[in-house]
Amino acid sequence: MQRGVACALASAVLFGVSTPLAKTLVGSMSPLLLAGLLYAGSGCGLLLVLLGRILWTRQPGGLSLPRRAEWLWLGGSTLLGGVAAPVALLYGLVATTASTASLLLNLEAVFTALLAWFLFRENFDRRIALGMLAIVTGGLTLAWAPGDLGRSATGPLLIAVACLCWALDNNLTRKVSTSDALVIAAFKGLAAGGTNIGLALLVGSALPAMDLLGRAAALGFVGYGVSLVLFVMALRHLGTARTGAYFSIAPFFGAAFAVLLQNEPITWQLLAAGTMMAMGVWLHLTEHHSHLHAHDFQEHTHAHAHDDHHRHAHGFAWDGREPHVHTHRHEPLVHAHRHFPDVHHRHPQ
Repeated sequence: MQRGVACALASAVLFGVSTPLAKTLVGSMSPLLLAGLLYAGSGCGLLLVLLGRILWTRQPGGLSLPRRAEWLWLGGSTLLGGVAAPVALLYGLVATTASTASLLLNLEAVFTALLAWFLFRENFDRRIALGMLAIVTGGLTLAWAPGDLGRSATGPLLIAVACLCWALDNNLTRKVSTSDALVIAAFKGLAAGGTNIGLALLVGSALPAMDLLGRAAALGFVGYGVSLVLFVMALRHLGTARTGAYFSIAPFFGAAFAVLLQNEPITWQLLAAGTMMAMGVWLHLTEHHSHLHAHDFQEHTHAHAHDDHHRHAHGFAWDGREPHVHTHRHEPLVHAHRHFPDVHHRHPQ
């Protein structure tokens, strides 16, 4: 659990901090083109890291790639979260104030949890639900601006659609989270970035100067690429709803960084939001989910160490290094221990 929580929080920090930095690039190019460059920078940077890792380890076969059926889930998540969601958001922002948009973006965590719990049957209890409520309430407090809801329903509706697309993206990505996180994130970045850049050029946008291209690509690599790798790793260990809850504190880190970067005032909203989000994270960290459960026979491939769920023999010469990657089988097993909805505990509550 600790590794999953650390990955989720680090992912939220990187993405949250990237938001005020991305705002410094808004106005220098079209929003659609900027979104494409951020995703493309993410994909290209991660691809270089992936190639470097293969050359360093000299083990191209050590990658845990999605299975044939899983590419459908990955393609759907890329289309929804990398293409449809940013386009809906950008068009929604045209008819919506920034404060209202920030308020509505908290719907992503709500939609993610609701889909995970009631459509994809991920287990949860009262403590997790209360933690999610505290975190989302903190996000609403952080973004709330009384009397600034705007007049048109079109903009808020499009932003809500974007949040729903990202929520579906999160749940579909969980389906392939046993695969190599670098592969997943690089694919999504390249596919979404290429599509968004193509759309931007199609509607008449022009590429910016090289220095702006470099800044957008570097920001995309860290704030979107590395953040997504960590998010996928968190999905593997925590499940969708819990990962989404931790990630939803990203706006707090963004606001806190803006205070340091732009000398913005420390408001009561920032302090109240931080308190509620900390309460929500504490509720999640202190969860104790333990019961007798059954593991069905399963065969899959992912990086693993030989813990209680990976007691298997090897049909090849193994040098003893862990974690390592190979196709392995899990025999049926019934036992009880503390667990979370990770890749080996995706049973209904």
